[in-house]
Amino acid sequence: MAMTKARELRELSLEQLEGKLTEAREEEFRLRFRSATEAIDNPMRFRLLRREIARLETILRELREERSGK
Repeated sequence: MAMTKARELRELSLEQLEGKLTEAREEEFRLRFRSATEAIDNPMRFRLLRREIARLETILRELREERSGK
């Protein structure tokens, strides 16, 4: 999963964002599991994934607040 700018993410639908968040969390889990059993190629990927997940959660929260009228 490539890093995506917030501007690009804001153009996606709620369902697409939720799908991307699921993918990012699954990739983080697989990477964490692999790091426990073997050396990983790019340990900086952890940081990138955490940031991507936080970015997605922020945008999802903003969209949900907009839809609920808060």
